Amino acid sequence: MSAPNTAPVPAPQATPTATSPRGEVVLVTGMSGGGKSIAMHALEDAGFFCVDNLPPELLPQFLELERQRGWRKVAIAVDVRSAGSLPQLLQHIKTMRQEGVSLRAIFLDADDDTLLRRFSETRRPHPLRAGGIDDGDTHRALQEAIALERELLTPLRMESTVIDSSQLRPAQLRGWLRDLVHVSGSSLTLVFESFAFKHGVPSDADFVFDVRVLPNPYYDRELRPLTGRDEAVATYLEVQPEVRLMLSQIGAFIAQWLPNFAQDQRSYLTVAIGCTGGQHRSVYLVETLARQFAFHGQVLKRHRELDAR
Repeated sequence: MSAPNTAPVPAPQATPTATSPRGEVVLVTGMSGGGKSIAMHALEDAGFFCVDNLPPELLPQFLELERQRGWRKVAIAVDVRSAGSLPQLLQHIKTMRQEGVSLRAIFLDADDDTLLRRFSETRRPHPLRAGGIDDGDTHRALQEAIALERELLTPLRMESTVIDSSQLRPAQLRGWLRDLVHVSGSSLTLVFESFAFKHGVPSDADFVFDVRVLPNPYYDRELRPLTGRDEAVATYLEVQPEVRLMLSQIGAFIAQWLPNFAQDQRSYLTVAIGCTGGQHRSVYLVETLARQFAFHGQVLKRHRELDAR
């Protein structure tokens, strides 16, 4: 995933092109069942003009119309039904970024078990089920369709900000989307996310730190019902030498390499910190690191397990 970190040099012409820097475009893609409908509704509520499944071939003409009408905040959903035009879409993404359009591509992902469950619960047909996959074994056919879709969309995933919706409730996904599109797309956004290992590692994480080796407030009866955002838990953890050392080392690692990721024109860097239940230690470290890196300017924090309550 990449985004220009410098303003483009204005073209020497009187009339701005369809890819004028005034454009603000969010491209929503991802796995079928990953939450694109929820995302588009959230973006519509946030004031975006939403277009579902626009053929990639029509993207330049659509942006030209937006330029002529003075630009709006635009969200465009593209799914695997446009896989045949994927190379063209990838080229459009590259061109828009080079020419200064404020473009954020968001890829909504989920693990295979979650996708299988969601399709089973809704009884919706997968868009690739009709592509010659044997329907005699419904479960197997769905597994094969998901695997094929994941393979087809891999190049698009690599160009996008990834959100793993496997463990997210609809309200969480809507909130994360709103936070994401409200930050500037012109520089790197640093995200700290806490999670519970027992519920799986977030697939959208760029770095994962395991803090289960640290002293656990869960074993203190008074601290057990609290979270890492509570003062009593923070007081307990901040005096532990192991916690201070872990914070120091994680912070030093991020500080060392953050400029390199920014220079690599990344738009989004997710640092996931996990403990057993995602309630005490990982939450405390995320809160502390977010404060330490507030100088960076664009910092988001997420608590996957706490936010789901």
